[in-house]
Amino acid sequence: MKWKKKGLLTVALVSVALLATACGNDNKASSKTGSANSQYSYVYSTDPDNFDYTVTSRATNSGHLVNFVNGLLENDKYGRLTGAMAKSWDVSDDGKTYTYHLRKGINWVDSQGNVYDKVTAQDFVTGLKHAVAAKSETLYVVQDSITGLSDYVAGKTSDFSKVGVKALDDNTVQYTLNQPESYWNSKLTYGVMFPVNAKFLKSQGKDFGKASADSILYNGPYILANFTSKSVIEYKENPNYWDKKDVHIKDVKLTYDDGSNPDGLYKSYIKGDYSQARVYPTSADYKNVLKQSKNDIVWSDPDATTYNFTFNLNRQSYNDTSKKTTKAKEDTKKAILNRNFRLAVQFAFDKKSYNAQATGSDAAEKSLRNTMTPPNFVQINGQPYGDAVKTDLTKLDSTAFGDIDLSDAQDGTYNPTKAKEYFAKAKKELEAEGVSFPIHLDLPAEQKAALNLNKVKSFKSTVEKNLGTDNLVIDIQLLSEDKYLAATYQAATAAASDFDISNASGWSPDYDDPSSYLDIYNPDTGAQLTTIGLNLGKGNSSDTAAKEALGMDEYVKLLDKASAITTDTNARYQAYAEAEAWLLNSGIQIPVNSLGGTPSVTRVVPYTVAYAQSGLYSGSSTSMVFKGVKLQTKPVTTAQSNKARKAWEAKRAEIAKETADK
Repeated sequence: MKWKKKGLLTVALVSVALLATACGNDNKASSKTGSANSQYSYVYSTDPDNFDYTVTSRATNSGHLVNFVNGLLENDKYGRLTGAMAKSWDVSDDGKTYTYHLRKGINWVDSQGNVYDKVTAQDFVTGLKHAVAAKSETLYVVQDSITGLSDYVAGKTSDFSKVGVKALDDNTVQYTLNQPESYWNSKLTYGVMFPVNAKFLKSQGKDFGKASADSILYNGPYILANFTSKSVIEYKENPNYWDKKDVHIKDVKLTYDDGSNPDGLYKSYIKGDYSQARVYPTSADYKNVLKQSKNDIVWSDPDATTYNFTFNLNRQSYNDTSKKTTKAKEDTKKAILNRNFRLAVQFAFDKKSYNAQATGSDAAEKSLRNTMTPPNFVQINGQPYGDAVKTDLTKLDSTAFGDIDLSDAQDGTYNPTKAKEYFAKAKKELEAEGVSFPIHLDLPAEQKAALNLNKVKSFKSTVEKNLGTDNLVIDIQLLSEDKYLAATYQAATAAASDFDISNASGWSPDYDDPSSYLDIYNPDTGAQLTTIGLNLGKGNSSDTAAKEALGMDEYVKLLDKASAITTDTNARYQAYAEAEAWLLNSGIQIPVNSLGGTPSVTRVVPYTVAYAQSGLYSGSSTSMVFKGVKLQTKPVTTAQSNKARKAWEAKRAEIAKETADK
C-alpha cells in the first residue's frame, strides 16, 4: 500500500493516532452518552477523494473504504486470514488454482441501507474487469499473477473471458495463476480484488466511485452516513451485514483536523469528545497529560509500514524553490545523482532526533527503521530476513555498511564522521563536473502541520550541522495544504513531484512477500517511482539518463532473479535480500521509521483491532478497521495493555507453531 498513495499514507504528516493497541481516557468520556461504548469519535486529516475501491491506492481513501466493502478474505485480530465473502476455499495441488465458495445470502445495500442485490461470484469478475477499464492504481498487485490479465491490460487480447477469473456458479469464483504464489491469499484483502455489482456500475457510469456516499454499494460492516469536506466523516452500522455479531461499534464520527494544534486532541479527549487521542511528550502541555493520565498512556506497536526520505532523481518542476538560477538547479541535480552525496546526507541525518519531535527523546528509537523491508518481515531458514540483507550489503560496500546494524528500534546509519568522509568524496567528484557549493535541497513542508514542521527542522539542523552550510543547505519550503499535497502526496506524475528531497512518502506492503516493498522502485513498473522523480519505462531522455546513472538495470536483474523463484521460499527471500542490499547501497531513499511506537490514550480495548502485515487490514489506514473493535467505559491502563500484549503475543506464537507443524 502506498502511503504516498496508499500504503502507502502520508500519515507521517498527520496527527491521527493509528493504534493496533489502544489506551485510556478519563471517565468523563463515557458520561456524555449512555451508549458511549458503541460510538467512536476521533479525527482525520485529509479528505478522501475517490471511493472506487478497485482503483484508488491512497491510504486516505482506502482507510475508509475497507470499512464499507468486504472482499473474499479478511484478517482477524491475530493476523489469520479468515473468510469474509468466502466461507471456504480450495487450492489445487500445483498451487495455481484457487477456488472460493461464497457465503449464501450476502446482500449489497445502498447508502440508505436498503437491499440492492445479492453478492455473487460474478461480482468479483466484474470488479477485476472494471479495475482494468478504470486504470486502477493498484492493478500491479495482481496483474502478473492472474493468467491472461497482463495481456488483457496491455491490449494484446480484448477477450476478458481469457483472463483467469471465472464465476463457476453464483457462489463459486475461481482464480488461475501464472505460477504458484504462497502469499496469494494475502492479496485478496486489497481493493483491486473486491467485488462490484455490474447493474449498479452501469447505472452510475462515470459517477461510480466519486467521493460521495451514494456512488458505491456496501457489503461491509458500515455505510457512509455523512461526508462534508474538511469537516466530518461519519459511518453508521450496515443493518444487513452478514457478521453483525462482530460489529460492536455502531457509529463512527471523524472530525477534520489540520494538525495545527496537536495538544488539542488530548484536551478534546478529556472533555469526552474523542474515544482516543495521540499525546506528545515534546509539547509543553505534556505535564498535564502526565498529571491526569500517567497510568493510562500506552505505546502503539511498530508495524510493517516504512516511512522514508526520498531524493528526486530527475526534478522537473520548480514552482516552489529557493534556487535562483538554472545552474543552481543543475548543480543540485548532479549532486543528487552522486551516490557519495546521497550517502553523506543519510549518514548526517540523526533519525533519533527527528523521531523525538513526535515521541520525545526517551522513546525516539522505538519505531526507527534502517531497511525498506522490515528485518523480521519474513524468515530465511529460520533466521531474520534482515540478517541476509546485512551480509549482502556488507559485500557491496564494507566501508560504508560493514559496521551498520540494520535492526529496528535504533539508528543504524547516523555517523557524522562517515558523513564528512563521504561528502568529501562527493565534493571532489562534483567539483570536477563544474558543480558549485553549497548545494541547496528544497524540502517541502505543510505550514500548519506543526508536528511535521518540527521534524523537517530537525532534519535540516542535524544535516547542516554535520556537513556544514558551506557545503549543503536544506531549504524548507512552507506550503499550504493543497500545494503541499500537489507537490508530494498527490503528485500523479514524476514531473509534478516538486522537491529535491521529501519525507512525504512511505509504504506498507500489499501482500506478504518482500517483492511488495522492493518492486515499488522497479524502473519499469514501480508504483512509487514518482516519489523519486522517475517515470515508468523509458520515459524522457533525462529520465533514462538518471536511471542509467544509478545503474538501475542491475536492480531490475536482481528483482527478476528473485521473482522467478516460486517454489522455494528460502531461496526466493535470499534473492530479494540481495535486491534490498542493492537498494540500500544506492541511497536513493532513506528508511526512517515505522508506523507506531507512539503514545496515546483511548478507550479502545487492547488488541481487538484486526492485525496484518499487509493489505487493507494492516492497520495502515487513516482510520481503523472498525469491525471487531471494542470500546470500554474506563480508560485502558498501561498495565492492562501490557497484559493484553503478552496474551496476544503468546497466541500469535501458538498459531505460528500450529501452522509450522502442518
